[in-house]
Amino acid sequence: MLSKERHKKTTIAKGFFIVINDKGLHTRPSTELVKCATHFRAQISLTYQDLVVNAKSLLGILTLAAARGSRIQVEAEGEDASEAVEEIIQLAQNKFYIHF
Repeated sequence: MLSKERHKKTTIAKGFFIVINDKGLHTRPSTELVKCATHFRAQISLTYQDLVVNAKSLLGILTLAAARGSRIQVEAEGEDASEAVEEIIQLAQNKFYIHF
């Protein structure tokens, strides 16, 4: 799910995904998420429960300790914010390319 707002040429995009990987956001899916996020200029944050982390930080994502079924909020700010949120949501829907 994605929503957009515009503020003085800065785009803010928000969305969320549900972790569908059996083992949650462990090292491998978190690494794929960081790879995806670093392709964008936007600042991207992930929120789970009351913890907000930088989506470009592997350690930050791992501190979320998000298990299967967790709802992760994605928020991006910058010129390519919408594309960043859309790609991260798509990545999550593809199980972060981890299929066993």
